[in-house]
Amino acid sequence: MRSTNENKIQSVEAFAAHADPTLTKTLEADPEARSDGHDHRSREVRSGHYVPVRPTPIPAPVYVAHSKSFFRELGLADDLAKDEAFMRIFSGDLSAAPEPMGPLGWATGYALSIYGREYYEQCPFQTGNGYGDGRAISIFEGVFGGKRWEFQLKGAGRTPYCRGADGRAVLRSSVREFLAQEHMHALGVPTTRSLTLYASRSETVKRPWFRPGSRSYDPDVMQREPVAITTRVASSFLRVGQLELFGRRARKGEHPRAMEELEQIVRYAIEREYGEEVDREAPLSEQVLSFAGAFGKRLASLVAHWIRVGYCQGNFNSDNCAIGGFTLDYGPFGFIDSFDPRYQPWTGGGAHFCFFNQPRAAERNFTMFCHALAPLLRRDEAALKALESIRLGFGQTMKRRIDEVWAQKLGMERLDDALLQELFELMMETTVDYTIFFRQLSQIPETIEILQPSFYTEPDAVLLGRWSVWLQRWHEAIAASTPQERAGLAERMKRINPKYTLREWLLVPAYQRADEGDYTLLRELQQVMEHPYDEQSEAIEAKYYRKKPEELFEMAGVSFVSCSS
Repeated sequence: MRSTNENKIQSVEAFAAHADPTLTKTLEADPEARSDGHDHRSREVRSGHYVPVRPTPIPAPVYVAHSKSFFRELGLADDLAKDEAFMRIFSGDLSAAPEPMGPLGWATGYALSIYGREYYEQCPFQTGNGYGDGRAISIFEGVFGGKRWEFQLKGAGRTPYCRGADGRAVLRSSVREFLAQEHMHALGVPTTRSLTLYASRSETVKRPWFRPGSRSYDPDVMQREPVAITTRVASSFLRVGQLELFGRRARKGEHPRAMEELEQIVRYAIEREYGEEVDREAPLSEQVLSFAGAFGKRLASLVAHWIRVGYCQGNFNSDNCAIGGFTLDYGPFGFIDSFDPRYQPWTGGGAHFCFFNQPRAAERNFTMFCHALAPLLRRDEAALKALESIRLGFGQTMKRRIDEVWAQKLGMERLDDALLQELFELMMETTVDYTIFFRQLSQIPETIEILQPSFYTEPDAVLLGRWSVWLQRWHEAIAASTPQERAGLAERMKRINPKYTLREWLLVPAYQRADEGDYTLLRELQQVMEHPYDEQSEAIEAKYYRKKPEELFEMAGVSFVSCSS
């Protein structure tokens, strides 16, 4: 019998052989960067697209988890995750990296805008030249199975953009991001991916967090937590905020090569993310317009997916908005429990980034994206008008995608908006679990009893009557009259409405045990959440397909989180 590992990558040398760097060969390094990569103090980065940085390894790394499904996709043997050299590399020690991998990684700068407003105050220099990857360092670009990937360490120490922070990520936040990325992929939501998660046996850092059982809205204790490095992987880590940074510099003429650097990064973004959708032989103005149209469609589709699965990004600034149109940066994210259009998992997020406001936040980010491109079209009035038309059309593109998603969740060919609005009212009045309700509805129930496991409160007779009327109207709208039609529709709806989502109250015990060196619950959760649409065992269903326990509502660190990580 042939070994299952026979054709897989089983060594760091074989892994490194897939190297094919483009960013560091195509774009410009900061001319003021240190040649040795020891560039770990906060400073202004005035020009260039990236800063070469040497990661700071975590001491005494221990294996926590890896994504078996992503390893398979890349063609990596599972044993590689525990290989000593591989562990050293992906816990920040690039001295273990064989050629053609280099000893340095790279960090990138970006601008900050919040809900369509430019900010400079959070930059320590008040110029915007100090904002960027403070603890995220890319270390490798490679092609696997014909697909290009960029590998980035999160928590690998300071960069020039650290703004005085320590450059570390704690195990708690690393567990959340590691599990969330692969869960979102399994949900069919475009996302960065998780490769590995390693923790330090010896290094800890202090972070503000919440006391056990706290109801405080703000962190009320400083606690020591173990540090960790998770490797996230994507086609690129280009963000709207990056284009913004170079667009601002070009618009204001901040240095002689500002316009050239903007054009370089835009061409690179097109090549890297939209090579099949944009004709790179066309004039630049045509490429820019095609780029804007394609990104707008991807962004609208992404946010519609978020609504579909009950995900709230929490902090959807332009620097957390990937040019590739996928989910990026799992900081204060959350999956909704009881339905609430204003659900916001982040204490610092506000209503502008709440669950139902995510389409508007996306529109603000798309506006900033278009503003960043505009300097390249400054001599072409027709192209500028066309770009403005694309920008103004994003709202309708977003609405169409959201309407399509609601129709799919309800099993309709075309959305009945009045029926949907009535459903929202009933879900709010009854306090309904978002995920469980739509999964139960996917059974095409004839009576209200099948939906009641999703109700947090017991409806009175009047409310039950309204539910029954709504259910009857819904049956009339879905037009599935025969048993065969209902069975087919039920299967389609179950592929749209997941049974399992990664709720915060499931994550908390997993990362708490991980802090103590017990990774069994984390790995169980990983297995369950990588199959979110499947009917799993009765034991798994009893444990994970249930409503949030009443005592956890309003509990700090469970019902809401700070941005501390």
